[in-house]
Amino acid sequence: MSEEFYRIKRLPPYVIAEVNAMRHAARQSGRDIIDLGMGNPDHPPPKHVTDKLCEVAAKPGAHGYSQSKGIPGLRKAQANYYARRFGVELDPEREVVVTMGSKEGLSSMATAITAPGDVVLAPSPSYPIHTFGFIIAGATIRSVPTTPDEHYWKALDNAMAFTVPRPTVLVVNYPSNPTAETVDLAFYDRLVDWARENSVWVMSDLAYSELYYDGKPTRSILEVPGAKDVAVEFTSMSKTYSMAGWRMGFAVGNQKLIAALTRVKSYLDYGAFTPIQAAAVAALNGPQDVVEENRKRYQHRRDVMVESFGRAGWDIPVPPASMFAWAPIPEAFQDVGSLEFSKQLLERAGVAVAAGVGYGEEGEGYVRIAMVENEQRIRQAARNVKRFLSEGAAKPGETE
Repeated sequence: MSEEFYRIKRLPPYVIAEVNAMRHAARQSGRDIIDLGMGNPDHPPPKHVTDKLCEVAAKPGAHGYSQSKGIPGLRKAQANYYARRFGVELDPEREVVVTMGSKEGLSSMATAITAPGDVVLAPSPSYPIHTFGFIIAGATIRSVPTTPDEHYWKALDNAMAFTVPRPTVLVVNYPSNPTAETVDLAFYDRLVDWARENSVWVMSDLAYSELYYDGKPTRSILEVPGAKDVAVEFTSMSKTYSMAGWRMGFAVGNQKLIAALTRVKSYLDYGAFTPIQAAAVAALNGPQDVVEENRKRYQHRRDVMVESFGRAGWDIPVPPASMFAWAPIPEAFQDVGSLEFSKQLLERAGVAVAAGVGYGEEGEGYVRIAMVENEQRIRQAARNVKRFLSEGAAKPGETE
């Protein structure tokens, strides 16, 4: 009997979990930890959304199996969202499927369309599911950059020219998690042409669609004419409506890909709890002021973080979107690496961040900072950081 399982052997230890375990242990011991690590919204969903959840959950018939592809009203609500937000028309029956968050949607899509040995192009650094969802499904990953410059396009062309077998899927994620980079519609227009020319499916992760700042709205790849020939896009209600724990997302776009995802999901699950889906309909169809409020909240936190951390001696590039800042490790700590830096920051300053190496090899030298604490806590974190930086780096192991 083998004690090593094929897919588990392909999964390295989850680096992010190491710092999370340290944070949990510190809090269990009574320490005050300012958690800027996980992108966990700290505000509740709108009241009318939770009211709808309770209303439907109180109905005796609401507790049976739901629909794997999502209840019709929810698929229609998502199609309406795309129409009013991006000017994109979607068929709720054939071009929309409800997922249990964008993460489950991406991993189930990987299961649906990936054969062992397929090559998938995925950004580095990137959110782990962009690579490991396909690795679990048996694919090989070839990394491409995240920065949408000419080097990006050259990397794509090189991948097609020198990879055997030729890649069949490209994952893109803008606004990027973790780098917060964004793209314009011209980028997507070029990407659709490239995908069509190279016979590559595009998986677009648009989970942070509504967290854009400075009056520069994010764009959808599906706005490009003909994009539905090659692309599927994943969105999430987690950050837009502060519904992270509800696990509610969508995949929309190419009918062939949506059909494949729907078929696989029909074997894997019966869909999210019906009252949750009904409440998601209320969120999408109801007042949208909460979306603007969340956007303003995160933008204000971004500005406070950049200003206060800068005065503390840690210059952080201003993120144009998402709920994260992608920050280079301070110069005095460059030699210890992102994981050790994160450990020392947690142990000595009581501030938790996510080590950049957890998002791929190209993430080394950076940390991801989540804007999930209020202004006062962010300023407190900056004071702790200032003291920490003044003390300098400890040798690995000295803080344990």
